[in-house]
Amino acid sequence: MGFITELNETNYNGFVESGVALVDIYAIWCGPCKQIAPIVDQFSIDFQGRVAVGKLDASPNGDKVAELGIRNIPTILIYKDGEIVDKSVGMTTKEKLSELVEQYLN
Repeated sequence: MGFITELNETNYNGFVESGVALVDIYAIWCGPCKQIAPIVDQFSIDFQGRVAVGKLDASPNGDKVAELGIRNIPTILIYKDGEIVDKSVGMTTKEKLSELVEQYLN
């Protein structure tokens, strides 16, 4: 397990409000979500101290998922200082995630 914060409707906004954050929106019943989980785990290790990494389970947090306008999972959102600056929907690689995030790191 990497350096990942389990997010919910209570702690979500505080988690993404400053710096660069990656949020994996998933569901435990979702096959592609299970495939991407080890990629996100490794990403959290590689970017420890530079990018906050969190996971939001879509099933018990439906109101937050709807508020974010998420229609497909897995969806990875990239935040910078509280604003969504990029996203990835569906399967991805660690390299693509790294490229996506690097441009927002100072």
